[in-house]
Amino acid sequence: MRSGHAAPVGPRHLAIVGPTASGKSALALAVARRRPELEIVSVDSMQVYRGMDIGTAKPSAAERAEVRHHLLDVVDPWQEFAVAEYQRAFRAALADIEARGRRALLVGGTGLYLRAVIDDLAIPGQYPDVRARLEADPDTAGLHRRLTELDPVAAGRMEPTNRRRVVRALEVTIGSGRPFSSYGPGLDAHPPSRFLQVGVDLPRDVVAERIERRYGEQLAAGFVEEVRALTALARPLSRTAAQALGYRELLGHVRRGVPLDDAVELAVRRTRRFARRQRAWFGRDPRIRWLGVAADPLEALDAADRLAGAVLAGTDDGTDDGTGDGTDAGTDAGTGDGTDDVAESQEETSAAAARLARP
Repeated sequence: MRSGHAAPVGPRHLAIVGPTASGKSALALAVARRRPELEIVSVDSMQVYRGMDIGTAKPSAAERAEVRHHLLDVVDPWQEFAVAEYQRAFRAALADIEARGRRALLVGGTGLYLRAVIDDLAIPGQYPDVRARLEADPDTAGLHRRLTELDPVAAGRMEPTNRRRVVRALEVTIGSGRPFSSYGPGLDAHPPSRFLQVGVDLPRDVVAERIERRYGEQLAAGFVEEVRALTALARPLSRTAAQALGYRELLGHVRRGVPLDDAVELAVRRTRRFARRQRAWFGRDPRIRWLGVAADPLEALDAADRLAGAVLAGTDDGTDDGTGDGTDAGTDAGTGDGTDDVAESQEETSAAAARLARP
C-alpha cells in the first residue's frame, strides 16, 4: 500500500504470519529448506522461554540443526520478558543475520511483537508508582475525564469504559510529562516496511480441528509432564509464562486437581478463540499478502517460495496493496485496535499493546 512515508532503507526480509496451528512454522521451514540464504526468527512471545517446548510447539532439535533459528530459549520461565525485551533481542539477531549476508524469515503469531519489530515501534516507559495511584481509583469515567484534560487526542481514541487503556495513557502522560498521543499513531499506521508479510489463510473449521489435534499430540508427547517440571522449579513461573495458552489450563490440572479432560477442553476452547482474534489482528494490516489454502499449509509452498525468491532477488518493491495471492482475511476482522481482543487469551501481549506508539 502506497503512502506518504519514505521507503525504508536496507535489505528486504520475509515474514510468514497467521493464527496459531495454521501451519505457518511448517511452511517457513519448507521455504527455508529451499532457500539456504534464509534464517528463521521466531516471533512468539512464549517460545522465548526455556523449558516450555512441547506446549509452544517449538521446532525440534533436528529442525534447528537443519535451519538456523533465532529467539528461541532466550530466558528462563521465571523471568518477565515483554515486547521491549523482544524488540532489543530481535534487533541484535537481525544485525547478526545481515552481517553474515543472510536474510531473515520471521515466523510466528504474536502480532504485537511482529509490529514492534517490522515497524520499529517506540515503547513508552513504565511508571509503576503512577500506575499504582491510578489503579487505586475505581472511577474509570473520572480517570477518562482527567485524561481528556491532559491529552484530549488520546482520550478521543479510546472508549471511556476501557479502563486498561485509560490507565495506561494516563500513566505515560503523567509519568513522562508528555501526552501519550505525542508518541504517534502506533498500531493504527501501516507504513512501508522492509519485511514482506505473507499470511497463511486456512478455513476456520480447519484451524479449529488442527488446534484440537495438536493438543492431543502434545499430550502424547509429554505436555503434562513438562508442566509438572515447570512447577517443580526453584522459582515460580513469571506472570507472562504462567498465562501461556495450554500451560495456564494444565497448571490448573497439576496444581488444583482440575480433571485433565476439562483442562484440555478449556485450553482448546480458549485457543480457538485466540486464533479468531489473531486472524482479526493480522486482517487489519493491508500489507499482508494472504495465501489461501484448503487444508494443508504446504499447498502454499510454491507461492511462498516465489515471494521469498523475489525478496532475495530484490524484485519485490514492498508496495503491495495487501490483497496478495489469497483471500482478504480482514473482511471479518471486527473493530477496534486489537489490543482488547488479544487480552483475554494472552494477557501480557495485550497489556504491552497499550503502551506501543510510533515516534
